[in-house]
Amino acid sequence: MRRYSKHTDEDDIRSRPNRKGNRPRTNIRPKHEEAVEGMVLTVDRGRLTCLVEDRVVMAMKARELGRKAAVVGDRVAIVGDLSGEKDTLARIVRIEPRSSVLRRTADDDDPFERVVVANADQLAIVTALADPEPRPRLIDRCLVAAFDGGLSPLLVLTKSDLAPPDKILELYGDLDIPYVVTSRAELENGEAAERVHAELDGKITAFVGHSGVGKTTLVNALVPQERRRLTGVVNAVTGRGRHTTTSALALPLAGTDGWVVDTPGVRSFGLAHVDPSRVIHAFPDLESGTEGCPRACSHDEPDCALDQWVAEGHADPARLYSLRRLLSTRERKEGD
Repeated sequence: MRRYSKHTDEDDIRSRPNRKGNRPRTNIRPKHEEAVEGMVLTVDRGRLTCLVEDRVVMAMKARELGRKAAVVGDRVAIVGDLSGEKDTLARIVRIEPRSSVLRRTADDDDPFERVVVANADQLAIVTALADPEPRPRLIDRCLVAAFDGGLSPLLVLTKSDLAPPDKILELYGDLDIPYVVTSRAELENGEAAERVHAELDGKITAFVGHSGVGKTTLVNALVPQERRRLTGVVNAVTGRGRHTTTSALALPLAGTDGWVVDTPGVRSFGLAHVDPSRVIHAFPDLESGTEGCPRACSHDEPDCALDQWVAEGHADPARLYSLRRLLSTRERKEGD
């Protein structure tokens, strides 16, 4: 048996012939300079519906991207058949840098984050004032995710005919968040869509909310024709019908250059991906009060300066309660 030393001469080594006759593997990847930019509208079982100029094109992710996944809102470089005709399939070869990312986890114990939408300008948090009862803790969590991901929040309060919005608006008044209040009748006759439409002009807005708050009804009123058109494209690919809100879907807003991203209803909004030290950024009415806190303050200890800040009337005690509820949830996760 032949043995080789550390300094074996390369000329002395025999190499196996390539039986397949194809080119050897290389780490050099093509630049795809001819690729065309598109926007991901929805993702369904490995197939991505993209908008390329004025055409809806079906595409798949190139193997060279590895595990890097494209999500709704991503700007991507596409090659291949870009005609958008039936039974054609293009290839996504590059995902452009993102300006913002909305992430969530299933809960605070889930180590796997899910990117909901990329490059959105705004997060519309839809909540009912009654039936079902409003959930301020869920709103707070959505605000944390919005600020952490670089999105501006928008409150959309529905079913004002069942309960007044005063309590919720007072709770978030110090945050100076834009809001729209609607009733069930306004959702049905289109008046709600008109008022919300004014807040969406020229922006990419992701809608989030739990089941029963009227989110999908509102989105359908904003973009009825586009939803039907894109739903048909998605169903043609999968070969079966499905409710589009089981996955995020980007829809162009009629009459403007804005976009609406409808997302699946959520039961919880985990923040395992958010560094606890950044949670305070979602509470700007409290953030100024942390200047007197001791170093590495958890904001839930006897020497925390926020207690004095709230006692002096600079912020609502309910806001401090919301902050500490979030932080205590994160602390329980870290201690497990």
